[in-house]
Amino acid sequence: MSMCASDWTALPVRSPVADLLADLAAALDALSIPWYLFGAQAAIVYGVARLTADVDVTVRAPENRPVAQWLPTLERHHFLPRFTDPEFLARTRVLPLVHAPTTLPVDLVLAGPGLEEEFLNRARPQSVDGIIVPVADVSDLVILKVLAARPKDLDDVAALLRVQGERIDDSRVRQVLAMLEEALGQSDLMPEFDRLRAQAPR
Repeated sequence: MSMCASDWTALPVRSPVADLLADLAAALDALSIPWYLFGAQAAIVYGVARLTADVDVTVRAPENRPVAQWLPTLERHHFLPRFTDPEFLARTRVLPLVHAPTTLPVDLVLAGPGLEEEFLNRARPQSVDGIIVPVADVSDLVILKVLAARPKDLDDVAALLRVQGERIDDSRVRQVLAMLEEALGQSDLMPEFDRLRAQAPR
């Protein structure tokens, strides 16, 4: 049966990022690995206007299954490694991959105990072009971006405070930032958040 032009226009079109996330969700589900989306793509989910192809994901690594054992499943779902140094993962706790059909990069960050586990448990399902994926809670995303402290991350925080201000739990953000300041020997995280919060419209 042939299709007319109006039939084609009615077909849903997914973004390359959504295609990547659909394959990633299938791969990590097959591995029974909990995960969540963070970084710029999570900011986009929450309404921040961003132009980026980077996809950042945190995963909980099973203690009884080395990362090397994940690779065949990831490859079956079109993800190929972007590293050659076998010590890279041990040094960075990041598994850099590329999604072959879209050529988009994705970094799988291995969650450590404590705060990263808490962020993982607080992630909530959100839609990316109809693909339901776990996304970092918006308050936790603000914490992560204040901690990263790159200009583009702080721009994202300012934008999140504008578009999601009422959903951001200031007391939680300040409590976690205070804990991070003590742990890292820093004193600039809460002042940076307070500066950005003061500039955001109420």
